[in-house]
Amino acid sequence: MTARFGAVLAAWVGVLSVDSASADDAEELPAPPHHAILDFDDLDGWTEDDHAAALETFLVTCGDLRDPDWRALCGLAEDHRDDARLFFELFFRPVMVTDGARDNPEGPALFTGYFEPELTGSPEETERFRYPLYQMPDEARDAQPWLSRRDILTTDALADRDLEIAWVDDPVELFFLQIQGSGRIRFPDGRVIRVGYGGANGHEYKSIGQELVRRGTYEAHEVSADTIKNWVRENPEDGEELLFHNPSYVFFREVSEVPADRGPLGALNRSVTPMRTIAVDPEYTPLGAPVWIEKSGRTELNRLMVAQDTGSAIKGAQRADVFVGTGDEAGQEAGTFRDPGRMVVLLPIQRAYALLPDLVQ
Repeated sequence: MTARFGAVLAAWVGVLSVDSASADDAEELPAPPHHAILDFDDLDGWTEDDHAAALETFLVTCGDLRDPDWRALCGLAEDHRDDARLFFELFFRPVMVTDGARDNPEGPALFTGYFEPELTGSPEETERFRYPLYQMPDEARDAQPWLSRRDILTTDALADRDLEIAWVDDPVELFFLQIQGSGRIRFPDGRVIRVGYGGANGHEYKSIGQELVRRGTYEAHEVSADTIKNWVRENPEDGEELLFHNPSYVFFREVSEVPADRGPLGALNRSVTPMRTIAVDPEYTPLGAPVWIEKSGRTELNRLMVAQDTGSAIKGAQRADVFVGTGDEAGQEAGTFRDPGRMVVLLPIQRAYALLPDLVQ
């Protein structure tokens, strides 16, 4: 998905030093996150979940974690495949993390969904396939933020540089591919390549759905990916301008070495798992951590998932994007997700109790 990478550990463990700032500066600092240690009995539906499926997803990425606490748990996880629930209950504690709102520690979460789309494309530009997927140019890595979406698409900044991975026939689907961060491109000869997130131009993501609501075009409950796609296609000139409202631009890299039966690569460079992987804000939730979610809405979910991805629109302690799967059906399902609830991260016991000074403040 997803525009990715980097955790700020100080924010995550609740440490915020004001000694290095003046008193005036300290008043401007955001409140540190609030942590509350829960019991497993506090997790609605915990005993009914498939903990073995969650453990298998945890094992996909736990070997890549470098912190000693997490590496020790990864070794223990291999020995608890026959009793996954016991593994989580023995070695973790549930911790509710919120954005410094101590007066409302049960503040509402927001769950959305994402998927791996499949687009029709070509390895070469043709009359039909005119919209390129670009690799990231070196200067975009060195200068952040770099050119905006408008600048990239209305100038020759990337032309004639052999940065094109493939060409597709629909700029709207390409826009949404950038939001998802990964996907598959099916060529006319039947060959399929896979692309993953290769970087971004450094501009803040702005929601075009929210912009349509701000303009009064739709009510908030009416906005979905299909609604936006249809509006842009029915209003081509205004639609192009609407897409420019989001200055963020995502570049890709080819990752066709990932087997077709596995999910796309997440922020830890490992395949994500449908309905067990979530994208999170790593300032609050460490990548690789198990996370219990309680999502209401049309598709209720009370399930142990694993934080294996990030996204430019995923900001906050109670914010997650659920990976639904690959293809149109998964896309339709993901588009229905915009639901409240709560999320509770499972931390190694020693990490959880290290937060106690924060809890008693």
